[in-house]
Amino acid sequence: MSKTPRSDARAYIGLGSNLDDPATQIRAGMAALARLAETRVEACSSLYHSAPVGRQDQPDFVNAVCRVRTGLAPAALMHDLLEIESQHGRKRRGEKGGPRTLDLDLLLYGVEAIHSATLTVPHPRLHERAFVLYPLSELEPDLVIPGHGPLRELLAGCAGQRVQKMDV
Repeated sequence: MSKTPRSDARAYIGLGSNLDDPATQIRAGMAALARLAETRVEACSSLYHSAPVGRQDQPDFVNAVCRVRTGLAPAALMHDLLEIESQHGRKRRGEKGGPRTLDLDLLLYGVEAIHSATLTVPHPRLHERAFVLYPLSELEPDLVIPGHGPLRELLAGCAGQRVQKMDV
């Protein structure tokens, strides 16, 4: 099967982990994205170390964002992301926001706004989470988040959140 997408949809995928050697989990997630059908990874951000948001009784996270070109429809891409999570030991049971081996979020899919029972794009909390905005700004500093405005302005609103670029 060709690795060149049939269409030209640009998507951004957030990666996060705070269990089982998080930096290694993120790199494995990036490698898994590169193996997706009809999808080509164009660029991935640096890794970022961040404090948990919400539930504080868990280890800090490692986060990154990858930009891909894909021929997959948004729902199909999200299905494949969930499958990668499962292959890496992610269990989506219990309380939201808890520790995880690998978390893959479809942050943006072109300029589409999607609101279905199983998928919301742009990701519903993208605009208020520094651990996503910093790596996203590394890839696309002039990006405008549909429905929320310029990425630079959104970053200013997250100044109090602890996020640090890792030296790896």
